[in-house]
Amino acid sequence: MAAESEQAGMRTVQRAIDILGLFDESRPAMSIREIVTASGLPKTTVLRLLGTLRMNGLLWVDEHGRYIAGPALLRWSRLAEQAWRLPPAAGVILRDLAAEHKETVHLYVRRDIHRVCIAQEEGPQTLRQVVRVGDELPLWAGGVAKALLVDAPDALLRKVAEASPHGIAHLDTLHSWIAEAREHGYAVSHGEREEGLSAVAVPVRGRGGAVVAALSFGGPSTRFTAERVGRFAEGLTVAAGELAKAGLPFEG
Repeated sequence: MAAESEQAGMRTVQRAIDILGLFDESRPAMSIREIVTASGLPKTTVLRLLGTLRMNGLLWVDEHGRYIAGPALLRWSRLAEQAWRLPPAAGVILRDLAAEHKETVHLYVRRDIHRVCIAQEEGPQTLRQVVRVGDELPLWAGGVAKALLVDAPDALLRKVAEASPHGIAHLDTLHSWIAEAREHGYAVSHGEREEGLSAVAVPVRGRGGAVVAALSFGGPSTRFTAERVGRFAEGLTVAAGELAKAGLPFEG
């Protein structure tokens, strides 16, 4: 009975988190009907969870009766900003990279089988890749994924493969990609996750030598020629070493 109660409690917490995850910049306010539809949960369950989230200030109701992010999240967002804010020297490194190579620079960390953008410096080009800080993307493809997984154990690679559109058969491809990234010291992708987009990425290693992040350029494939990819890789490699010296607040 205790085990069943614990599982039920975990399921409730996960459902509440899933409801919070429905809100984003493109959908900052939602009606109860929209939440029920998007979550796939029974209306009674949604109402109960919304009541708990509202009582704790995680959600709020606006003048139109729609649910919006609650004031309690302001405190949490400040805590997250403090924990993940890059030191000034690291910010300068990203800005210099974007200015020199005229492409948008991203810094990612791994979260289980996903990658999360924690910093970005936009390049000056009008046509550019749009990834916002906080965006979560899959790890089964892309230059950033390869850089983050370069030292990953096989158990993690299997999880990533199983979550991909290709299933476990994708494991051999992951092994091949990662071996190539290790050999060259950087990873490249052209249209692997989204047609027309390319990326060049290098791993960023912490004090103990483990991969703690990936630094990348991303943009339209037409600009990622072989010649520029080589220059991108050189610039990113130097910058990754400078980031390691500057220190990252999350590397532990």
